[in-house]
Amino acid sequence: MEFGLLGNIDAHLAGKPIDLGHSRQRSVLAALLVDVNKVVHVDQLLDRVWADSRPQRSQNVVYGYLSRLRRCLADAEGVSLGRRAGGYLLTADPLTVDLHQFRHLAAQARGAERDDDALRRFDEAVTLWRGEPFAGLDTPWFNSLRESLERERLAVEHDRIDTALRCGEHAALLPDLARRAGEQPLDERLAGQLMLALYRCGRQAEALGHFQRVRHQLVDAMGVDPGPDLQNLQLRILNADPSLSSPIEVRVSPAATAPGPTLRQLPTPPPLFTGRESELAELTSRYDTRAGTADSVAIVAISGAGGVGKTWLALRWAHDNSDRFPDGQLYVNLRGFDPSATPLSPLVAVRGFLDALGVPPSSVPADLDAQAGLYRSLVADRRLLIVLDNAYDTAQVLPLLPGSPTCTVLLTSRRRLGGLVATHGAQPLALDVLRDDESEELLARLLGPARMVAEPASVSAILQRCAGLPLALGIVAARAATHPGFPLQALADELAELTTRLDVLTTGDLSADLRTVFAASYRALNPATATVFTLLGLAPGPDISLPAVASLTGIPAGRARALLQELHEAHLVHQDSPGRYRLHDLVRLYAAEQAEQDQPADARRAGLHRLLEHYTRVAATAGGLLDPERHPVGPADPIPTGVTLSRVGNRAEALSWFNQEHMVLLGAVDLADSVGFDRHAWELARGLESFLDDQGHWHDWAATQRTALKAAHRLGDRTRQAHSYRSLGLDYTQMGRLDDGHLHLRQALDLYEELGDRTLQAHTHRGLGWVCNQQDRWRDGLSHNERALALYRETGHRAGEAVTLNNLGWLNVMLDDYPAALTYCTQAVALNQEIGDPHAEAGGWDSLGYAHHHLGEYDQAIRCYQRALELVRSFRDQHNEAEILVHVGETRHAQGEIEAAGTALREALTIMTRLEHPNAEEVGARLAALGLPATTGS
Repeated sequence: MEFGLLGNIDAHLAGKPIDLGHSRQRSVLAALLVDVNKVVHVDQLLDRVWADSRPQRSQNVVYGYLSRLRRCLADAEGVSLGRRAGGYLLTADPLTVDLHQFRHLAAQARGAERDDDALRRFDEAVTLWRGEPFAGLDTPWFNSLRESLERERLAVEHDRIDTALRCGEHAALLPDLARRAGEQPLDERLAGQLMLALYRCGRQAEALGHFQRVRHQLVDAMGVDPGPDLQNLQLRILNADPSLSSPIEVRVSPAATAPGPTLRQLPTPPPLFTGRESELAELTSRYDTRAGTADSVAIVAISGAGGVGKTWLALRWAHDNSDRFPDGQLYVNLRGFDPSATPLSPLVAVRGFLDALGVPPSSVPADLDAQAGLYRSLVADRRLLIVLDNAYDTAQVLPLLPGSPTCTVLLTSRRRLGGLVATHGAQPLALDVLRDDESEELLARLLGPARMVAEPASVSAILQRCAGLPLALGIVAARAATHPGFPLQALADELAELTTRLDVLTTGDLSADLRTVFAASYRALNPATATVFTLLGLAPGPDISLPAVASLTGIPAGRARALLQELHEAHLVHQDSPGRYRLHDLVRLYAAEQAEQDQPADARRAGLHRLLEHYTRVAATAGGLLDPERHPVGPADPIPTGVTLSRVGNRAEALSWFNQEHMVLLGAVDLADSVGFDRHAWELARGLESFLDDQGHWHDWAATQRTALKAAHRLGDRTRQAHSYRSLGLDYTQMGRLDDGHLHLRQALDLYEELGDRTLQAHTHRGLGWVCNQQDRWRDGLSHNERALALYRETGHRAGEAVTLNNLGWLNVMLDDYPAALTYCTQAVALNQEIGDPHAEAGGWDSLGYAHHHLGEYDQAIRCYQRALELVRSFRDQHNEAEILVHVGETRHAQGEIEAAGTALREALTIMTRLEHPNAEEVGARLAALGLPATTGS
């Protein structure tokens, strides 16, 4: 049994990895392994793993994790996990834990009688480090222990350097010592080691120059001179003290390497590589720009999600451009996210390169830094391509980078490796999913043209459900190939079911199992980031904003942004625009699965409640800004803890927010309905009304209000039921479903009369008047609006009064009483200007224009219409813009201006067609009657 803490937390039994579960479960194991064979009190364990964010029923949660860990370790001899008084005890051989083995080897090295024995043990100790200890864990206890261990490691490395210097390895040490000294300029012990190595390499002036640099830096930074040890070393170097000479001379010369054939380590080129022309061209452009420059190595870092085709792209370019590298190509799979193995140690990777370069085993230094220095010496001035595939992080890559600008490095990783970009000038190339045409071409190459042509509908469904991910397409094709007689429709049907789609996308091989590929990325996340990732799988809509993520997770926006950045770096989340994030469809399914497995039900429900609170409250604020006279429903409760709201301070910001969140909010209504948050379902639909109406999204309006009506009935809230009936009635009327509109408005009116709400009775009478107008029942419409006007004046509702005055003006136009129409409409415009309602004012100008038109006052009519258009365009009311344009066309036609009439009617038809307006066909017929084309290009 072997346990790993100095890097990712892992365990191997007989060399095979053990699945330790999700990151929180692994953190419990790590907290016990640190004190292996000692009892860890329950409170200690909770503090180490959860700190101040302890879960509810924490004892039960801990017991559940330990029970699962016990099952994971059941086959390991000599390992047991049990309960003791007040805590838990993990029993195992301490030397099976790399942390304790590291400390044991360091103690042995420091107590060794011979320097060569000490150096060997120091090397073994340092090699155990695979990266940052407890990678991904983020609690105060783990962070403090991590810092302490880093200090231990630094002390061991210093001791190892002293030992190596005593063994005469100053030449091999020199490149790494120079790098370390640059990173830690105030470390006097390190400065002394570099000075000694420089002196022993015959570079006395450089050694003394380094002393002066360190002295100046200490004075500038701390106001002190170097300590006595460093000053004494300077004097000894000045005096050429014989005792500073190397006791042994151990050199590895590039001339000693065995000759061999040109390096050709690239794997076979990908046989079915498809598309990616722009990415291949970009790689060539970057090589042409940077290769061979005197200042730096050309490094391109291809990053992308698991299964997106990073390795195929790198190998395709490498094979296509092999002639650019006459000295050959080196290749290593670093296994950074291999589902069946741990990441490759840099020591093993460098040693493989040294073997390929012909270095005899007896000449290979034991230390990683010395090996890396030798490797850089051997590739210097060679025109080599070095492909570092599937890198885990920057630390794994650094020892493998050449120092010569004649070399080119092409690496792939699921992480963006921002550190490599910042410190070594690597050029990032983020790889996204295939375009639709590329996906279709790849599937055709995999399946063959006959099957593609035979079932086009099934092919289209498969492409849509694989969402451009090459691995998913390859898996589907492999399944189809194993059953050539099965119709593709069977596969398409399996993929249609969301809950089992990932089960379909597997071949039984770990390297071709989509869930396993995603799991490798997921396991590399720290617990806090993993929690955010899983909760994102529950969110509705195609993307999500930063405030919504903060609400979903219950953490501050700044912290959420940092964790989202980690997911972005790991290519599990995409940030297509500032502050908005999305998951690939298949990644979202995996995240949702992990949420079900790793997040307690109450935590998932609490997250959804906060998220829906966010959307509900912001939609209410934004909807109120679009329609300030909207009738409020019930008092607003205080904002719940953990909910972060988007800022919408004016009408423009409200409209922008709705446009961004449109599809998300529709999904949120359905989500609230499906999980039983009836109040949120109703209030979200209510908040969306003004936006959906103004923008002509009437089918969305109807769908959300039908959901709202069901929620209102479940709540037993008659006021909410009445509102939903009224909203549906208005929407159905807008869509031309006049009988349905009338029926729902009558139901709303009956409820408002029972409730005694006179203002809302007036609103509903006004809506019924609109239905009557659409049915050419103008006298009935006049009656409803006269009743509404009386109610508005009783209740002092001036905005309603203004709209109703406009309606009465319009209805009098329809009844040919134009003087009365002008009187009502003039009053309406004046009152709307007084109360500051541009929407209603626009309607007043439209009605005035219509009245002037029928009085033959065409110029006055056009002026009124133009004012109405200015207003509706300022708040993007496309429905009313189209209606007014039709009126403009009629007036221009009456004036004999046929071309101007056609222009207005075409603009109206374009908008109506987009909105699926019921009158679009009628406007097209008017254009045809005028002998004018429906489009300017006809």
